Amino acid sequence: QVQLVESGGGLVQAGGSLRLSCVTSISIASIHVMGWYRQAPGKQRELVAQIISSGSTNYADSVKGRFTISRDSAKNTVYLQMNSLKPEDTAVYYCNALKALAPPYWGQGTQVTVSS
Repeated sequence: QVQLVESGGGLVQAGGSLRLSCVTSISIASIHVMGWYRQAPGKQRELVAQIISSGSTNYADSVKGRFTISRDSAKNTVYLQMNSLKPEDTAVYYCNALKALAPPYWGQGTQVTVSS
């Protein structure tokens, strides 16, 4: 079982920045993929960014150039640095972990609200 605890959400004006954190209950080295997803009201949950165990990253087109995913293995923490935030970035952001031969694990979510 993997527990994920997100933090860092909040209310910010358009153009501002936030950094989300996701602390895992196990070593990040044992997790194949860590990711951030988001879900806005009335919309499906969508992938925002992923970081693979190799260190490679993937981003949704809508956040490329504005968001950066990173990890600190010593702290078992994955971050999502969000810059130049837009009102359309408003959503609940969820941390996700994928291990081999296991279902995906999810955090409880953290609300990000961007005002115009």
